[in-house]
Amino acid sequence: MEHVIAEKKKTPNTIERRAFLIGAGAAAVGLAWLYARQNEPVHAEAAAAGLPKAVTIVEFSDSGKREGKKSVDRVIKSEEEWKKQLSPLSFEVTRQAGTERAYTNENPNAHAKGIFRCICCDNALFDSSTKFDSGTGWPSFWEPIAKENVVETVDASLGMVRTAVSCRLCDAHLGHVFDDGPRPTGLRYCMNSVAMKFVKAS
Repeated sequence: MEHVIAEKKKTPNTIERRAFLIGAGAAAVGLAWLYARQNEPVHAEAAAAGLPKAVTIVEFSDSGKREGKKSVDRVIKSEEEWKKQLSPLSFEVTRQAGTERAYTNENPNAHAKGIFRCICCDNALFDSSTKFDSGTGWPSFWEPIAKENVVETVDASLGMVRTAVSCRLCDAHLGHVFDDGPRPTGLRYCMNSVAMKFVKAS
């Protein structure tokens, strides 16, 4: 009789333990799914939803002269409007977080004096004086022309954690930044060439 009572006392604990383990497992799966969803690349328009209407950027002349900070309206367009404005590859890269193939679209004026502007909105992004040959097949810079003109976010897609770089003015995906660059910053802003246009200094 005492053996039966002992078994009855153990059973609820066993059930509770199993329920807890199942619940904890389900919660872990749910959190992992939510983390992956939050960190996967999203279309630029979805990323811009709910963000402030105005942004502050630093304006530059085509010769690279700093003209000061300015508050301007964020550039937001429909998918169809972007498709009309951009080439298919530029659209895929900037609006859908794609990546061009290495060694395919390097700008022939890359070593001339001038600046690189966003292909979508003309926001100044990089000065050619900070460009270096990274051997990767993509345009690489050791710093942006102004920190205010770009946005860095966590990108946990493709089974790795990277830092994605986008245009602050229009949320265009530009590329990624890594910590294996040269001095003085030690950074490598690895950009898609089709996300930018080079403006030669006059």
